[in-house]
Amino acid sequence: MNIDNYFKTRRTVRRYSSREVEPQLLKEMLEEASHAPTTGNMQLYSVIVTRSEEGKRALAPLHFNQPSATGCSVLLTFCIDYNRFVKWCEASDAVPGYDNFQSFMTGALDTCIFAQQFNTIAEMHGLGCCYLGTTTYTAPEIAKVLNLPKRVIPLVTLTVGYPEGDAPLSDRIPVEGIIHEEAYHDYSVEDIRDIYAEKEAREDSRKFIEENGKTTLAQVFTDVRYPRENNERFSKIYYDFIRENFLME
Repeated sequence: MNIDNYFKTRRTVRRYSSREVEPQLLKEMLEEASHAPTTGNMQLYSVIVTRSEEGKRALAPLHFNQPSATGCSVLLTFCIDYNRFVKWCEASDAVPGYDNFQSFMTGALDTCIFAQQFNTIAEMHGLGCCYLGTTTYTAPEIAKVLNLPKRVIPLVTLTVGYPEGDAPLSDRIPVEGIIHEEAYHDYSVEDIRDIYAEKEAREDSRKFIEENGKTTLAQVFTDVRYPRENNERFSKIYYDFIRENFLME
C-alpha cells in the first residue's frame, strides 16, 4: 500500500454492501486500535458494538435516520469511560478524583484517538467508515438504548462495512491555510478568500447554495447546517447529560 496515496485519497463511505464484517476481524482491529496513544496509559474509553438489525434500528432515529446507520455491517459507539477506571481505583484502596472538566477532556481525547486509529486500521483492511456527527446531539437517548451507566458518555459513532461502489473524495482547504510557523498568524480577508476559493467554486458547493436559497457557501453552514439555535439546543442537552452523569455536581 502506498501510504501517502492512501491518506490523500481516503474517502468517507456511506453506502455498504451486504457483506458482513467478521467478528474476529473486528475484534482484531479494535485490539490493534487500543494500542493508540492514551493519557497516562489509562485507556479511558469503551466501544459498544451493534450488529443486530434490531439494535441498529433502535439507534437509527437517534442519528437522524442517516441511511448508513442501518445500511452498515457494524455500528460502533465510542464512549468516554471512567466507570471502569473509577471502580478499579475504589477496589484498590485509591480515591478517584475524576468528576471534573479536566478529566472529561482527558477521556474525550483518549476516545477520539482510539476511534480514529480504528478508522484508519479498518480502511487499511478494505473497509469503509463514516463518522456520525449526531452522537453528542442525542447522548441521553443513546445511553438508554445502550444501557450506559454513569461516568460513561457517548462521544462518537462510526458506521463500518465493505463499500458499495465508489465514494466521492471529500474536499479540503489547502494545507497552507492550516499551518502556522512558530506562532499563530491571523488571516486577512484576502487570505480567507484564497483559502476557501476552491471549496466555494466546486459544483456541489454551488448546488448547496442554490438548493438552500443562499448567496454564499458560508451561509449554508451558518443558516442551514449548523445554525445557532441548534448549536445552543444540543449544547444544553449534552452539557446537562454530562453534568448529571459525569461531573456529579
